[in-house]
Amino acid sequence: MEPRRPRQSYRAPSSPPGRAGRENKGLRRKVPLGAGSAGGSEEQADGRKPKFLDRFASIRIPGSKKERPPLPHMKQSHSTDLSSTSMDAEDFGPKPLSEREIIALFEKMMEDMNLNEDKKMPLREKDFNTKKEMVMQYISTASKSGSLKNSRKISPQEFIQELKSGSTDERLVTCLESLRVSLTSNPVSWVENFGREGLGLLLDVLERLVEIKNQDKVVKRSQHKVIQCLRAFMNNKYGLERILGEERSLLLLIKAIDPKQANMMTDIVKLLSAMCIVGEENILEKILEAITAAAEEKNVDRFSPIVEGLQDNSVQLQVACMQLINALVTSPDDLDFRLHIRNEFMRSGLKEILPQLKCIKNEALDIQLKVFNEHKEEDMIEFSHRLEDIRSELEYPFDISKRNMNKMKLNDVYNMVWNTVKDTSAEGYFLSILQHLLLIRNDYFIRPQYFKLIEECVSQIVLHRSGTDPDFTYRKRLDINFSHLIDICVDKARLEECEERASELSRKFEKDFVVHQETQALLQKKEERINELEAELQAFKSQYGSLPPGFLPTTRGDASVVPLEAAGPHQLPPPPPPPLPSNGAIPPPPPPPPPPPLLNGLGIPLAFGGAPPPPPLPGLPGAQWSPPSCTLPFGMKPKKEFKPEVTMKRLNWSKIRPQEMTESCFWVKAEENKYENADILCKLELTFCCQKRVKKEEEDFEEKKSIKKRIKELKVLDPKIAQNLSIFLGSFRVPYEEIKMMILEVDETQLSESMIQNLIKHLPEQEQLNALSKFKSEYNNLSEPEQFGVVMSNVKRLRPRLSAILFKLQFEEQVNNIKPDIMAVSAACEEIKKSKSFSKLLELVLLMGNYMNAGSRNGQTFGYNLSSLCKLKDTKSADQKTTLLHFLVEVCEESYQDVLNFVEDFQHLDKASKVSAENLEKSLKHMERQLQQLEKDLQTFPVPEDKHDKFVTKIFLVHAKEDFQKLSRMHENMEKIYQNVMGYYAIDLKKVSVEEFLTDLNNFRTMFMQAVKENIRRREAEEKQRRAKIAKEKAEKEKQERQQKKKRLLEMKTEGEETGVMDSLLEALQSGAAFRDRRKRTPRPKDVPQNLSPTTQRPVLKACNH
Repeated sequence: MEPRRPRQSYRAPSSPPGRAGRENKGLRRKVPLGAGSAGGSEEQADGRKPKFLDRFASIRIPGSKKERPPLPHMKQSHSTDLSSTSMDAEDFGPKPLSEREIIALFEKMMEDMNLNEDKKMPLREKDFNTKKEMVMQYISTASKSGSLKNSRKISPQEFIQELKSGSTDERLVTCLESLRVSLTSNPVSWVENFGREGLGLLLDVLERLVEIKNQDKVVKRSQHKVIQCLRAFMNNKYGLERILGEERSLLLLIKAIDPKQANMMTDIVKLLSAMCIVGEENILEKILEAITAAAEEKNVDRFSPIVEGLQDNSVQLQVACMQLINALVTSPDDLDFRLHIRNEFMRSGLKEILPQLKCIKNEALDIQLKVFNEHKEEDMIEFSHRLEDIRSELEYPFDISKRNMNKMKLNDVYNMVWNTVKDTSAEGYFLSILQHLLLIRNDYFIRPQYFKLIEECVSQIVLHRSGTDPDFTYRKRLDINFSHLIDICVDKARLEECEERASELSRKFEKDFVVHQETQALLQKKEERINELEAELQAFKSQYGSLPPGFLPTTRGDASVVPLEAAGPHQLPPPPPPPLPSNGAIPPPPPPPPPPPLLNGLGIPLAFGGAPPPPPLPGLPGAQWSPPSCTLPFGMKPKKEFKPEVTMKRLNWSKIRPQEMTESCFWVKAEENKYENADILCKLELTFCCQKRVKKEEEDFEEKKSIKKRIKELKVLDPKIAQNLSIFLGSFRVPYEEIKMMILEVDETQLSESMIQNLIKHLPEQEQLNALSKFKSEYNNLSEPEQFGVVMSNVKRLRPRLSAILFKLQFEEQVNNIKPDIMAVSAACEEIKKSKSFSKLLELVLLMGNYMNAGSRNGQTFGYNLSSLCKLKDTKSADQKTTLLHFLVEVCEESYQDVLNFVEDFQHLDKASKVSAENLEKSLKHMERQLQQLEKDLQTFPVPEDKHDKFVTKIFLVHAKEDFQKLSRMHENMEKIYQNVMGYYAIDLKKVSVEEFLTDLNNFRTMFMQAVKENIRRREAEEKQRRAKIAKEKAEKEKQERQQKKKRLLEMKTEGEETGVMDSLLEALQSGAAFRDRRKRTPRPKDVPQNLSPTTQRPVLKACNH
């Protein structure tokens, strides 16, 4: 056993001498670290050492600068509790100690030395003699220093009783000063005994003092003494943990910050800095929340008191404020959050103060400014790494690699943002933002508030995931998951761009496909004609033998006249005639021969005297008008019939019939008559009349009387028919002769489809028109409907003429409705048959199906119905988490990516699946009947007597028949194509229609695309979980490292001493050691290429989602 080791052991952990030595060392520095000397700040300022016993005595000893009388009620404590070390050295002198007592005192010694279990363990392993010697040395040292004797003078309970008295005068100042000395000099057990109840009382005193509005010198001194007591209380692990565990301690400390009291603010800011670097995980959030709450009560910016402290003349306060700024700025792990807090300090005035601070010659201040600038430079380097990738893509001529980001001017930032959004879809939004900024109210005081609010919103949107703005009042105002909305907007923009491109390509394809189909139909027609002519030629040769060499062209030329002869007598154009499709031109024969039998659309002769034409469609002649029912449901009463004195403008609304209403309908209970008012109706009449009343009332009366007289004197027409016709003519408002000329000349520029339809609907029967023609001499005495009938009676075959004109107006629309459907079905069937990707998919499904059905009756299948593809989704996996369809998609994505292209191959499938072959055939047959009817009407049409009658010349029978024949050929070709496809996949046409076939395939295509998206989402979710797991593990690791760092900070004691925790933390803050390696920096590799793609992983930054 080495004799000197016990002496070394007790010197290191003995609390009082170690602290005194460190404080004496601190007094030689420019900025003292210790705040607990009994001599006070005056003695330290003079550079004199505080007396040794002052640090451990609970009251001032004679010789102090200013003596205060002891508290009258604080008398000598007679407690014999071992925890307060109530025995002096004399008690142990003559009386020998037993081994049990030595061991108990040894444990008590280690407890007072505030040793942890790791350091207690090697001491416990020493032999008994060494332990005894250490105990005796400990008792001897404590006896010499007077701590054992003085500690009995005032117990923790006496301080607690005094604090409960609630005094705020000099008595409280004396009590707090004595308490500070006792907390500084007594062992940890004494501090623990006081802290159980005394800490709450100290905070109560501080809260009561802070709330006093008019504070005198005594109140301010009392506040400072409370802060000094809290600082002494926190100078050990127990006290520090207790303070951090009190929710109101942070808020009270921050409320007590007053730049006018430099010494007290210095102590407070130092405490907050120390708590910020060693506190729990969310201590930064708590401190920022307390700073925000205190600032809101005072109605100031939250960092303005700290920045104001930098403007004070006290260098110690300036150093302390810079320590707190560095602790707040360097604590967050996220770059965005660090930049946000630093920028807020800069906006609060730090930017203007920093140049002034650099001019002050002070070593401690220079250290803090160096820490601030170094961390700022590191953050700007990291920020520049993020922008370098953008610069490399945009080739922006700004040298970020020189690390000059901290010198960027406003124009540089604007140019960087502008180059980022230029020529993208974001350019418009950026311009809109700038334009809205120009609309901010031009007021000197209001404008900054607008920009402040906008900046808060932008920062919360950008930092909402990683570095959520710690200003919680604002954060709660805007708590929206913007990332989801941004993702939706990105997907929507991409979809719109793809749809626009697809639409353009589709229109181009449709145009080319129409030309292809028409050419194919024409080619097929010509081939059939060639075959017919060749058959005729062969028959002629077999009958008459060989033809002379020059006779065959004439035959071909004569044969080409056949379409002309089939056109009918009235189809010949007026001279000069157009050239015919033969070698020569044949003039029309005078007079024309009787027409041959007409051909239908398919070239089959029509027999006269055949079946009568089909009944007219609804709305055409033959459909009778039925008056509405007079019975009103649900007890409804007929509406009042108003009779305005002038013609009113019409309100264009969609009328709801009573039969369409339910009993609970609003209109059943509506009572609009209660709002009837003569003034309102008169005003309505004046405002919405068609013409102003310029005639006198007598003339109006006579006109109304004559109108009524004419209406009553109908000669031929039925009143209902006359009323409907009158309504139609009133809405049209064109002279009757002009209407007649429009019809005769077939003027399509003025004739509309709706006009002809209504005219056919309301036109009187031919017998009535013939009867009206006899009243030409009484034209002026007839009513308007009958006058119109008289004019129209001169037009021969008016109703068939109108029907033909209507068909001419509707024909192009009918063709445009039918042709795309034919093309879609034809194109879809060709795509299905020609798609190699789809063939591979069917084979892959066949393989999987036979494998899964092995051993069953469905095994060893040669083929399957394509409708079975939709059933792939119904086959669930063993864990019920996926389906066979999703599995098929995954296999294609991994091994057969070309199979996925079948979705793009089927461009026309979706449109074709909506086409009804039955309706398509019906439309073609209806069009054919209309052509036949038109052709029949033209045969029986009389020779025009009026020179303006151009009906025969303008009716488009030849052109319409050609278009119809093209449609018919295209339809036949479509039927051949889908029959071929159905046979290609062994589908029975009798059991499965083409609509069902295409619909099943389209449904499978949709399900397949949905499965692709779901697989992508599933993989993204798995990847997100994987990244979250890695991030969580990394965060846990970083958390443990931070905890170890805090633990090492708490253990930064020389020679193993465990008290003076706050002294060590403040020393680390002042020297800058607490800010070294606050967070790990990953240097940017030099070999990383600068022109990274947008998807390249950035080696410097963590994943930041904005």
